[in-house]
Amino acid sequence: MTEREKMTVEMEFFTNDPELMADKKSARAVCEEFNCSEDDPSVRIPILQRLFGKTGEKIFIKPPFHCDYGYQISVGENFFANFDCVFLDAAKITFGDNCMIGPGTHIYAIGHPLDPDLRNQSVGTPKSVTIGNNVWVGGHCTILPGVTIGDNAVIGAGSVVTKDVPANAVVAGNPARFIKRIDE
Repeated sequence: MTEREKMTVEMEFFTNDPELMADKKSARAVCEEFNCSEDDPSVRIPILQRLFGKTGEKIFIKPPFHCDYGYQISVGENFFANFDCVFLDAAKITFGDNCMIGPGTHIYAIGHPLDPDLRNQSVGTPKSVTIGNNVWVGGHCTILPGVTIGDNAVIGAGSVVTKDVPANAVVAGNPARFIKRIDE
């Protein structure tokens, strides 16, 4: 199995593999093209469609934007991400429809082993992140590997999401804690 194949099925993998380093270099070039592009959806949307694994027709991201690979990112219809977002997509990062992502938000679909010997060998541990429909993530949030955020959830600004968030929930804090249900 190649390191890319291991990565895409969420097995530990060598992050400095030459094939993966070439993928990262390519994604960074496309991100740079996007970040320097004219503020025109007819220019920017095709760049994002080239970068991401799947996109809806209506997608709006304010540069700068950064990711590792791009092909592991899937966004639904009516997607918005504000300035300075970083999506580390060693595993899949999936967004439903009508998602709003605040500025400075980081989503990590990769971690590293606790064992220092493995960590020092550049081993990555990919875990998918899934964000449902109609989710609003406030500014400067961090979403950690393996997290699922349910439909209609709201993540308060500055939160660090370490665990799954149920549908229709408002969470906030570090670590993010349940505040209330949307329908309350």
